[in-house]
Amino acid sequence: MQSNSAKDDSDEMEIIPSEHNGTVHDSKNEDSGDIHRAEENQKSSIDPNLYLYDDDLATRPHISTFISSIANYENTIPAATDPDAKPAAPSARMGTLIGVFLPCIQNIFGVILFIRLTWVVGTAGAVCGFLIVLTCCCVTMLTAISMSAIATNGVVPAGGSYFMISRSLGPEFGGAVGMLFYTGTTLAAAMYIVGAVEIVLTYMAPWASIFGDFTKDADAMYNNFRVYGTLLLIFMGLIVFVGVKFVNKFATVALACVILSIIAVYVGIFDNIHGNEKLYMCVLGNRLLKDIPIENCTKGDPFMLNIYCPDGKCDDYYQANNVTQVKGIKGLASGVFYDNIYPSFLEKGQFISYGKNAVDIENTSGQSYNQIMADITTTFTLLIGIFFPSVTGIMAGSNRSGDLADAQKSIPIGTICAILTTSTVYLSSVLFFAGTVDNLLLRDKFGQSIGGKLVVANIAWPNQWVILIGSFLSTLGAGLQSLTGAPRLLQAIARDEIIPFLAPFAKSSKRGEPTRALLLTIVICQCGILLGNVDLLAPLLSMFFLMCYGFVNLACAVQTLLRTPNWRPRFKFYHWSLSLIGLTLCISVMIMTSWYFALIAMGMAIIIYKYIEYRGAEKEWGDGIRGMALTAARYSLLRLEEGPPHTKNWRPQILVLSKLNDNLLPKYRKIFSFATQLKAGKGLTICVSVIKGDHTKIANKAVDAKSTLRKYMTDEKVKGFCDVLVAQQIGEGLSSVIQTIGLGGMKPNTVIVGWPYSWRQEGRNSWRTFIQTVRTVSACHMALMVPKGINFYPESNHKIGGNIDIWWIVHDGGLLMLLPFLLKQHRTWRNCKLRIFTVAQIEDNSIQMKKDLKTFLYHLRIEADVEVVEMNNSDISAYTYERTLMMEQRNQMLRALGLNKKENSKVGQTIMDFKETSSDNKMSLVQTIVDHHYDATKTASKVRFADPTIEETQNHDSQNDEKRNSIDLDGPEHEDTPESTSNKDESTEKADGDLKSSVKPDEFNVRRMHTAIKLNEVIVEKSQDAQLVIMNLPGPPREVRAERESNCKARIKQLNGRHILTFFQISDMEFLEVLTEGLEKVLMVRGGGREVITIYS
Repeated sequence: MQSNSAKDDSDEMEIIPSEHNGTVHDSKNEDSGDIHRAEENQKSSIDPNLYLYDDDLATRPHISTFISSIANYENTIPAATDPDAKPAAPSARMGTLIGVFLPCIQNIFGVILFIRLTWVVGTAGAVCGFLIVLTCCCVTMLTAISMSAIATNGVVPAGGSYFMISRSLGPEFGGAVGMLFYTGTTLAAAMYIVGAVEIVLTYMAPWASIFGDFTKDADAMYNNFRVYGTLLLIFMGLIVFVGVKFVNKFATVALACVILSIIAVYVGIFDNIHGNEKLYMCVLGNRLLKDIPIENCTKGDPFMLNIYCPDGKCDDYYQANNVTQVKGIKGLASGVFYDNIYPSFLEKGQFISYGKNAVDIENTSGQSYNQIMADITTTFTLLIGIFFPSVTGIMAGSNRSGDLADAQKSIPIGTICAILTTSTVYLSSVLFFAGTVDNLLLRDKFGQSIGGKLVVANIAWPNQWVILIGSFLSTLGAGLQSLTGAPRLLQAIARDEIIPFLAPFAKSSKRGEPTRALLLTIVICQCGILLGNVDLLAPLLSMFFLMCYGFVNLACAVQTLLRTPNWRPRFKFYHWSLSLIGLTLCISVMIMTSWYFALIAMGMAIIIYKYIEYRGAEKEWGDGIRGMALTAARYSLLRLEEGPPHTKNWRPQILVLSKLNDNLLPKYRKIFSFATQLKAGKGLTICVSVIKGDHTKIANKAVDAKSTLRKYMTDEKVKGFCDVLVAQQIGEGLSSVIQTIGLGGMKPNTVIVGWPYSWRQEGRNSWRTFIQTVRTVSACHMALMVPKGINFYPESNHKIGGNIDIWWIVHDGGLLMLLPFLLKQHRTWRNCKLRIFTVAQIEDNSIQMKKDLKTFLYHLRIEADVEVVEMNNSDISAYTYERTLMMEQRNQMLRALGLNKKENSKVGQTIMDFKETSSDNKMSLVQTIVDHHYDATKTASKVRFADPTIEETQNHDSQNDEKRNSIDLDGPEHEDTPESTSNKDESTEKADGDLKSSVKPDEFNVRRMHTAIKLNEVIVEKSQDAQLVIMNLPGPPREVRAERESNCKARIKQLNGRHILTFFQISDMEFLEVLTEGLEKVLMVRGGGREVITIYS
């Protein structure tokens, strides 16, 4: 103690010579002065009224500082940064009109409005067409309401729907929907490009066709679309690559073209209120004809005869019907609206005609001549899918949230107003088109009956070129916007690092452009262009947008129903029922439109979701799915708390107690593999380690140990939780863990603890902790599993064959039957066979026992071989007495000598040679060990004496015996004096004589040793080659142990409260060693006191 104090004093003050003046000074005092002055300076900067919080203000910001940071707040979650990207220039803060309303208008009004809406109205009729448009508009309106609630629940950085969904539903859903939204945006670019090519080739420059007259061959038309679409894609891709500034400037021109085109259409409708005398169609009977000049539209005209009477024999339908000229645009005053009320759905190959008469619509002659036929089969749901891309684009405002002056105000108002405006335009257009244009002309998709003219363009005022040029430029602008936005969306997903294979696309070029993402976008867009048909592209990309919108509604509904504290949207006009209706509409429209396209979109979402779940980076964004999991867990835990689980629902909820070595690494790695192999019961697994020390001082070590424990669990594929406890004593820490771990009905019911292999060498701390743990588990009525030989257990990725032997000595609730069944569910043990052994006494009927056991296993539905082992009552052998004596004298000697770890190991090795010694020399060997080590310790400065329970076995009542036991094994150290040394020498000699005269072992230990030896002989004989031996873990008799412990406590009281280690604890370890001797892999099991398996269904 004095040397330590001197050392401490020298550490506190270090005297060093000064380099300047040669004097000496106290560096510690100087440092203390500096620290003191620094603290004074810091306190001087604190308001005198806040000195009470000086410690807090040193590590936490003052309220004024915090509020200031909030005022300059931009993003809820910082966006991923790219070191290669140039710093962005500060953007102008836009209002609702410029920042949200007009961009949404531009993105919603698209190519479908100009080239397909009239066809949709003519095919579906005014009523069904109105319902189609209304359904699509309802989907977007409900989605906009949900999106407004999410967008106003805090600051939304740029990223639009992807950011909102990912932060609301988690990285798995966010990544899946983000990829769907990216794919939809890319395919939208393909649709816009094909639509632009269709406008040019069909209505502006039909002479540019490469593959001949496409009016007579649909395949030629689609091949033209593919070739010119590819060239246009390359051109637009170069524009996006060279400069986004041009795209942004062109967006203004495209928006102006869209607005002017729509105004021109409305003006034209009212200008042609009485019809248009310049536009006529040629009709044969009820069938619409194409490529017929209006001046030749008479039945007897040679032009007509050459077509329908080429060989002098005329077509039957031509002969039976007249040829008439019909005004295409009749005007609102004509009453044509009533002719367009009902739908006219056709199958592919049927003729376009008035009415539904089979004679008019069916091609009975096999020749089409110049009659216009339906190129696809039309249905109500198909038309929804074709029209739905016309209402997409509602996310344009949220995508620009970073550029808005007040995003939480502008996004809801601007988006909803844009949807109301476009919906009004679409719905009114349906009614106006149905009331202005003849039914046959509405159903003429490509305007072939009027010379290849666009129907909408011929309605507009003052000229059709206003619509043609305006629609082409607006479609081109929408395509450029999609090619610009899609790569940036992909880059945002890649930078979030939730999809590992997208990591290369997170890079930017030197100009800050997502070049790699642009190349991938062009490739995917080219695949869409190769489809070559807007009518195929529109339903496909509708699936992706509908999936995205559906998840926006789901996110809002989940957040609303969970009522999380952070869910406080400024937009108040929402309700979870509206979100669920929107979600239902999205799913319904997907399935009705095209179930196979819907399966493609859903399959893609599921694949990406599972990929992110298993391979993606773990992200914690406070999403609603995790909140929903917490709510479900809370509900389930409260339900489980109502009572203990039924026997049929019992499964091992495993608590693994993992011992750490000096490097804070788990000592037995395969104990985790064993836990994994037992998880066929799908129960809970918690791995816990206990570190000795003060948590305030070694908290960092505990964190590192927990990380290591988690890594071991991940490597061994253990699904569960881990934790590390810091305690002053390992035993007390383990006891606390066993008693308190778990929550409600999910508390562990089974404990796995490793066997202390070096309990002889490490001394009392090892076996004492083990015994204490066993007792605590038993007191908590939990099952216990002790794997011995754990390093020989198989790996989880190995497959073994052989036998699993169950030695069923005591019924423990059926745990011994259940564990091998669970092990066999794992592929490692699946090929093993079960063998069940039970022990019959002399009075038992072994034949009947075997029969009953087979019946029991049959009812348990467990296949196993049964064997009943007969063990006759035999006298206790001399070997058993000698083995017990060796055990008792060894334990007495180790405690009496107070050996260190190295000497303890030598004694253990010497005694292990006892088995190899002949029976005549065994007793002399024990005596030699005692003599040798007593002689070696006579000069020691301190002697430690035996446990008081040893006195009871030796029947010594003398006063010297009490003095010999007066020094505690854990007592404090004292300085040696000559008198004490002399007394110790005399006591040592006395102890030597006592130990030598102790030749009669304790009868209780003899009986237990006898049982261990006999059982071990039988088990080794039957199961030495088994892959695993499962047996009951024997427990101490309660009455004998209670009596002995009470005697021990009385002795402790007599010895001034000093703790004396009990002999029977060491004996337990010896008995277990004897019981499992000669077996490589043993699993000792002790039930928790309840039935865990049943024969009933």
